[in-house]
Amino acid sequence: MDARSPERGPRPPVAPSEWVAAGGLVALGTAFVLSPAGVQDGAVICPFRRVTGLPCPGCGLTRSWVDLAHGDLAGAWAMNPFGIVLVAALAVLVVLVVRARVRGDAPPRLDAWLRRPAVLVVLAGWLVFGLARMAA
Repeated sequence: MDARSPERGPRPPVAPSEWVAAGGLVALGTAFVLSPAGVQDGAVICPFRRVTGLPCPGCGLTRSWVDLAHGDLAGAWAMNPFGIVLVAALAVLVVLVVRARVRGDAPPRLDAWLRRPAVLVVLAGWLVFGLARMAA
């Protein structure tokens, strides 16, 4: 090995946060490609809704992301306000993952993120939102 080239160890495994960030970017890319008109009248893909006829807390997230990707903030909010929250959280996660890779640091740990009080409040709000929507 050349004296000037740095020693390279084995590449660390891909962390769960990196998989989530990559999957989220694929989902956002798909949202940009899909037509808002096409998802409004599309098939119901939620298994809970197909079985019960009731919307789950996640119902409308696909339509929310598609509307958001096409610049329709009001439409995204109307479909599921937590779609906007999830896109914002995903953007933060992507920045943290990329920053960690560039710096050579360990990627963010999802389990630590999910235990933060603010995240728990948002998740509880999402659950209350879903239950209220089911009751309506």
